[in-house]
Parts: sequence; C-alpha cells; structure tokens
Amino acid sequence: MRLDQCFKGRQFTAEVILWAVRWYLIFPVSYRDLELMLADRGVEIAHTTIFRWTQTYVP
Repeated sequence: MRLDQCFKGRQFTAEVILWAVRWYLIFPVSYRDLELMLADRGVEIAHTTIFRWTQTYVP
C-alpha cells in the first residue's frame, strides 16, 4: 500500500502523524507530553488521538 493511501481520510497530514508516532517510539515521553510538544508547534491535538495513531500504525 502506498504511503498516501495509508493516511487517506485523516484530519492531519501524514507528516504530523509520523512525527508524533516517531517521537513516542524514540523518546520516553507520555501521550500528554506529546500533546504539549505538538501544541508548542501549533498543532492542537488530543493525547488520545496520538494513542490511536500508535495503535494503528505501529506493527
């Protein structure tokens, strides 16, 4: 499956989703910390959304 098809229908871009999941996997941060980190960068998102992305896109 192509990368653009994996994220079809999502509210956020593939770049935002991949950064959030990547940061969660690489660094020892919580979903709430990631929520704050993304808010500092202008992306308003709930920590539960990041949790769902992690469950969906991490094998």
